[in-house]
Amino acid sequence: MTDLQTFIKSLPKAELHLHIEGSLEPEMMFALARRNNVTLPYASVEDIRAAYDFNNLQEFLDLYYAGMSVLQVRQDFYDLTYAYLKRVDEDNCRHVEIFFDPQGHTERGIAFADVIEGILGALAQGQADFGISSHLILSFLRHLSEEAAFDTLAEAEPYYHRLLGVGLDSSELGHPPSKFERVFEKAVSLGLKSFAHAGEEGPPSYVHEALDVLKVDRIDHGNRSLEDEALVQRLADEGMVLTVCPLSNLKLCVVDDLKNHPLKKMLDLGLTATVNSDDPSYFGGYLNDNYIRTAEALDLSKEDIVTLVRNGFKGAYMNGARREKLLKELSDISAEF
Repeated sequence: MTDLQTFIKSLPKAELHLHIEGSLEPEMMFALARRNNVTLPYASVEDIRAAYDFNNLQEFLDLYYAGMSVLQVRQDFYDLTYAYLKRVDEDNCRHVEIFFDPQGHTERGIAFADVIEGILGALAQGQADFGISSHLILSFLRHLSEEAAFDTLAEAEPYYHRLLGVGLDSSELGHPPSKFERVFEKAVSLGLKSFAHAGEEGPPSYVHEALDVLKVDRIDHGNRSLEDEALVQRLADEGMVLTVCPLSNLKLCVVDDLKNHPLKKMLDLGLTATVNSDDPSYFGGYLNDNYIRTAEALDLSKEDIVTLVRNGFKGAYMNGARREKLLKELSDISAEF
């Protein structure tokens, strides 16, 4: 293990961009399919892994939604979430803010309560077992209608007090943030935070819409913001947090090589960038993998890495005492190196 790898692994971290369905490992997919008598178009775990060789966002999403079919009952969502927490604990992750896609389940006839109760139960157990604090974000699928998003928001009513906010994910191109203006306005009026994927495949104008129309509290991805100098300055001035996912960007061909990833440039431009794994089982790496491979590819300094970790804690929604404790631990450990 190199000195850089040891350093990264030693640091406490937060993860702010994780789709829980995207942590479904092939082994669990196969096991749940057997448990729930679901027929998959794969004969083995190896066949599933081979299917993970996709070329763009839509090909990934097709596989992603097919994988969801094995999630049938509350216990499945609990097992999925707990497995993620157990795995990310190995990366010294102390706080997570995770997305879930209820429409991908309720459309299949799965009860909303079974989805969210399974996830929330595992998050509570993860706090007890690993000390990982957490928040849950309800994401709307942007390829569906705003009316469908309103229906999902209504279904979530008994759980508003247990949600951090709402998000917007799935196919970006052709589905601008403004499509969901009214439902985000409603969610914010209920006291929920707002987040949106923007500027991954979509143009800088989508980031503008996320800021001005949806009035988001964070931008998920945001890579293409760098094409708009005025937008970059605005993001820097406002301290807008960008939840960047390097290995996801590589796997989905947003960048052709990690050496060309804009993360270092984001830092140099004063943007509040963070590192996250997005859909780790599909994109080939959990939190530390994203830090290590990107740091090596971009020749990030230890100061750069500490800045990224610190940005994660500052961008997270946690109480002030916990944030200060984690920031102090980060400072103390980094000083040792």
